[in-house]
Amino acid sequence: MAGFLKVLFRNLLEGPSTDPFPLGETFTPERLRGRAVVDPELCMGCGICRHSCAAGAIHIGQLPDSSGFTITIWQNSCCLCASCRHYCPTGAMSISTDWHSAHVQTEKYKRLEQHTIKYEPCAQCGELMRPIPKALAEKLYAWNEEIDPELTRRLCPKCRQIEDAKRNACLLPEPGEAPMEKAVTSAAPTKD
Repeated sequence: MAGFLKVLFRNLLEGPSTDPFPLGETFTPERLRGRAVVDPELCMGCGICRHSCAAGAIHIGQLPDSSGFTITIWQNSCCLCASCRHYCPTGAMSISTDWHSAHVQTEKYKRLEQHTIKYEPCAQCGELMRPIPKALAEKLYAWNEEIDPELTRRLCPKCRQIEDAKRNACLLPEPGEAPMEKAVTSAAPTKD
């Protein structure tokens, strides 16, 4: 009897030892796969996530006026394999720890995440395009001081190619002149 009373008093003093859910917050493991999410600031609309999705839960569609695209993730179809996160080149796709996925059958078509992303005009030619995410541009062009990451990220691929060619153009000498040397300053490091 004394052992029972000892356990009873200890439990009364310490309080309940069970998880407080659903009346309170509960512990969620850090690496739990809850639901797929996309960061619209980082998404380039390249479609790699759509092609790598085993369940076919991701759809990327152009807007009718070609001014951007819409990315849709059907949470009801997602199998939480995280291949979209693994293959996303910009890190826009991730798997959250939000595990609250219980829903009634009538709400299954409402369980989606959808973002409409508008294109911006190229800083040089004005063609509509999706700029490179700022963090990615700073990482890509950090080692070369000649390249302005903010300007370069707002150029379309064709204008970026032209700017890169201008930086790397070899100056042709006039007839009878000695050739001038110019250092190559492309976006990719070169080996000496």
